[in-house]
Amino acid sequence: MSDNLIQISVFLGVTILIAFLTYMHCRGRGHSSTNQTKEYFLAGGGLAWYFVAGSITLTNLSTDQLVGMNGNQMALLALWEFSAVIGLIVLAKVFLPVYYRYKCTTTTELLERRYNDKNIRAVISVLFFAGSALIFCPAVIYSGSLFMINMFDLNVNIMYVALAFAAIGAMYAIFGGLRAVAVSDTYSGVLLLVMALVVVFVALEAINYDFSGIPPERLTLIGDNESPIPWHTLLTGMIFIQMFYWGTNQVITQRAMAAPSLKEAQKGVFAAAAIRLLIVPTIIVVPGIIAFKLYGDIGDAAYGTIVGNLLDPSLSGIFAAAMAAAVLTTYNSNLNSATALYVCDIHQAYINDKPNVPKLSGFVTAILTIISLALVPVYASADSIINLIQQLYGLLSMPILSVFAVGLLFKNVHANAAITSVVFGILLYASLSFEFSPIHAPFGLHYIHLMFITLVSCISVALIVNKVVFGQNPILSWANTAEMTEA
Repeated sequence: MSDNLIQISVFLGVTILIAFLTYMHCRGRGHSSTNQTKEYFLAGGGLAWYFVAGSITLTNLSTDQLVGMNGNQMALLALWEFSAVIGLIVLAKVFLPVYYRYKCTTTTELLERRYNDKNIRAVISVLFFAGSALIFCPAVIYSGSLFMINMFDLNVNIMYVALAFAAIGAMYAIFGGLRAVAVSDTYSGVLLLVMALVVVFVALEAINYDFSGIPPERLTLIGDNESPIPWHTLLTGMIFIQMFYWGTNQVITQRAMAAPSLKEAQKGVFAAAAIRLLIVPTIIVVPGIIAFKLYGDIGDAAYGTIVGNLLDPSLSGIFAAAMAAAVLTTYNSNLNSATALYVCDIHQAYINDKPNVPKLSGFVTAILTIISLALVPVYASADSIINLIQQLYGLLSMPILSVFAVGLLFKNVHANAAITSVVFGILLYASLSFEFSPIHAPFGLHYIHLMFITLVSCISVALIVNKVVFGQNPILSWANTAEMTEA
């Protein structure tokens, strides 16, 4: 039997097995639920802690991470994962108690409660929706397609592979809902983590555990001013990027809000943090560094190349199945979360408060899928996909985080003051970070520093506009917030 046939056979067998296990776990569950919205978007509030942990891990850990971070071919990118642990702890101890107290379906529902205004909820939902549609969905489809092409050495247009991922992922999201996504995430996640560690050890064997000849700047965790993550960015914007991503991002928090209780959700988040600390940093940098020694600077092709060249056919088939599942579930997660934002925060609030949730969600999912495919060529032209994702998401992340910060820390703040600060923040960050702007990167500041500047500026603008335009004095309510989070 040829190597390709072995790979394909194993790939199909493992993929079918994951789908079967997911079906067996989910069948007959949720069909009697009278709350379509909670069942479809929060799995009926029935996710055990291990499914919360598995889904959070695999939703974040997909080809955009494994391909994109290994594509930088340096140890420095592990700092994203180490700092993510802090973001997960903040989610568990600060944000989750508030979400559970208010029984939120979406993170933006919290804003409506704190500002007493449904419009601010809709505005932030639109921004989150745009982030999934324009950034994360096309990025994960592109990176997954690139990985499969490199690993199987396929001579096909990347759009054909992307189309297959998008079509299967869309059907999965439409018919499965969050329950199926989270369960398959967990099964796939265990397989992916095991296989990713196998890749690390096989790659280390290939160089006899000898890192000599690799430039020191690719092995250090202390980045200079010219590196992707200068050390001083850890003191400014990095921690707030993690607070935003893990604490307010619907794609992540939706899994934690789907547990039967706050304690069960926190247990799952802490388990995800442990995985993030102990396993993920190694698997997202070591193969890329070794690929540099073996093949040179090959960028985002590093991970697929090293997996395709070093794993034997049966192992590579298993790994391909795990990666395909990771692509599909990360894509599904973004589709499901973006759809939740539209249905709960926009459609039910402004159009029809009692829609047919599965039917409406299917329509929205189809639209998102078309947009994702149309943007794949944009990501294919990027020098580094992970850096492009972080820079683009900076347009939204700090302005959105500022709204949550002001809402949780202050009372008596007008919703329109916060909305004004969001618009200001998007324009400010675009002006500071993109090369076409005349004030691009003032004083040579890194984009992570610019994120911190944007956050502080947005909070300041919200409070100033609240006082000057709306004549309201913001009242610091940290003590009240602390009491609320303990409930």
